[in-house]
Amino acid sequence: MKRFKDSQHLFRLAAVFLAGIGSFIAARALAVPKTFGQYGHYRGAALAEIAARPINYAGHQACEACHGDVAETKSRGKHVHVACESCHGPLAKHAEDPAALVPTLPDTAVICARCHQKNIAKPAGFPQVDAPDHSGGMPCKTCHTPHSPAIDAAGGKE
Repeated sequence: MKRFKDSQHLFRLAAVFLAGIGSFIAARALAVPKTFGQYGHYRGAALAEIAARPINYAGHQACEACHGDVAETKSRGKHVHVACESCHGPLAKHAEDPAALVPTLPDTAVICARCHQKNIAKPAGFPQVDAPDHSGGMPCKTCHTPHSPAIDAAGGKE
């Protein structure tokens, strides 16, 4: 008794299915790094690859060596413990050769809000504002001195 009159379509479907699985396994073997899964779901070679990258940050000592006046102003303000490159970005190339990379001044309307935008997750004593409401869209440096925010832009205490 013939159960399937035209069973050839089932064999073709099975062949296509097996070819798809084989293609997936081959593509996965090419795309997934060899060290993936070596330490759980991490790539074993990731740390060595990251360590081999060049250092982009100069450190606050390099900034203070040339910009002593800014360091002095900053030492009297509330940002004394904030690293220069937290706001100005990585500047190792600028520290090595100041003409090679001229840093751009950050937009204070954006950069200050990164830390000071009101958020209930921040400690109660941390200075927070609703930036659009507080500044009316004006850059923070209009009223505040970024390197020493305890002094307003006009030179008086806030």
